[in-house]
Amino acid sequence: MAEAERAPRPLLELCHITKSFQAVQALRGVSLALPAGEVHALAGENGAGKSTVVRIIGGEHQPDSGVIVLRGEPVRLSSPLQARRHGIAVIHQEPVQFPDLSAAENVFMGRQPLRAGRRIDREAMNRRAAELFERLGVPLDPTRPTRGLSIADQQIIEIAKALSGKADVIVMDEPTAALSAVEAERLFTVARGLAGQGAALLFISHRLEEVYALCDRVTVLRDGALVTSASTGEIDRDTLVRRMVGRAVDHLFPEREPGSGPEALVVRGLNRAGAFHDVSFTVRSGEIVGLAGLVGSGRSELARAIFGVDGRDSGTVMVNGVLLPAANPRGAIDRGLALVPEDRREQGLVPELSIERNASLARLGAVSRHGIVSRSSERATARRWGERLRMTVGRFTDAAATLSGGNQQKLVLGKWLATEPSVLIVDEPTRGIDIAAKVEVHSELSRLAAEGLAVLLISSELPEVLGMADRVLVMHEGRITADLPRERATEETVMRAATGTVDAA
Repeated sequence: MAEAERAPRPLLELCHITKSFQAVQALRGVSLALPAGEVHALAGENGAGKSTVVRIIGGEHQPDSGVIVLRGEPVRLSSPLQARRHGIAVIHQEPVQFPDLSAAENVFMGRQPLRAGRRIDREAMNRRAAELFERLGVPLDPTRPTRGLSIADQQIIEIAKALSGKADVIVMDEPTAALSAVEAERLFTVARGLAGQGAALLFISHRLEEVYALCDRVTVLRDGALVTSASTGEIDRDTLVRRMVGRAVDHLFPEREPGSGPEALVVRGLNRAGAFHDVSFTVRSGEIVGLAGLVGSGRSELARAIFGVDGRDSGTVMVNGVLLPAANPRGAIDRGLALVPEDRREQGLVPELSIERNASLARLGAVSRHGIVSRSSERATARRWGERLRMTVGRFTDAAATLSGGNQQKLVLGKWLATEPSVLIVDEPTRGIDIAAKVEVHSELSRLAAEGLAVLLISSELPEVLGMADRVLVMHEGRITADLPRERATEETVMRAATGTVDAA
């Protein structure tokens, strides 16, 4: 018997799938096979068609032509509910949850365990949710409302939701984008276990090290078309990148001389109960300081308190020698501080508004006359930063929601750079964007630092912190446990500090 005849039939096949949205052809005859027991990576730049594949598998979109074959039978997945009933679970990059419901209620939404009289068995639901969180290695309280949870914890809820449905076809769309290396490895252990039990997994990540660490095979899309499909053992990283972007990508982290200007950001004795304790540090003009730590260490909470989105119990923040008022973002902006938040869709953009309107939201006074916003000034701002950040835009009057993830991130960055800050805090600046867009964001941050901007860079990607930062601050349980110069900042020293193994250095 031939090898092809002995091979098991894939659990899921996409056969010559096409999909268009008005004049844009998102998929051009894409074929993909997901065998049982395999973790299969789907790679490509933002806009390559990956999200459209995910939405077709999940029943959100129907293909214009082509066939979906599930367990050997052609199927039409007309809705997400039907896909779930067929044993397909999709973990989306952007968590979609009910913020006023508990973590357990979000996990079991529509599938709650019932008692007599069809009443929800909350005790059983909370117990089963706790078991799922424990399996994922995250001590998340199942009764806690999801409002206010970090992106990482929201992502854990989405993963638990998929695991609770006993699906055997699981799509993971950037599931680790907000997770640290430790949390990601826990997820990988779960993924390998699911594959070992016969599930088929489709894994999407812009972190190529994750593709090679987890996946058996990788399929590359470019401009909506299939470029290649190969075993991860048969294609090296440079070749994979070339096939993704159609060219070689060099210098992911640009070389730059560390800045040594005057102190631009000075934080002294900052405290917020339950979030961070006695935090003190400085960032100089022209310097990029990385802020590392595991999820839950207090990094984002610290950034929000410095900027004034959240209050603080004690401590001071100074920008260029001027004391910032507490809990006053407008005062922070006026004094030259800007914050690019970790959640670009919920905190960084108004997706329904136009690209040009979003680009000017943080500086409406500068584009207004007598209280009336000037459309031409808005457009000029959007065009200026769109060109500098190399955004791919159809029309600046289009809604921000129409942009790819990478271009949305550039729009948020451009919105805050338009305020002409002297200190920029960037929280997860490359979360969920492709490698080419990462290069452009890194290059822009390096150019800005060379021009004298002080940058505080928060990232769950340790290679990004090590590659970009002149110094690395490490947080553990709300405290800074290390302040490492570039020459002493290694994965080992940072992880030791992030897990509380060393004291402040």
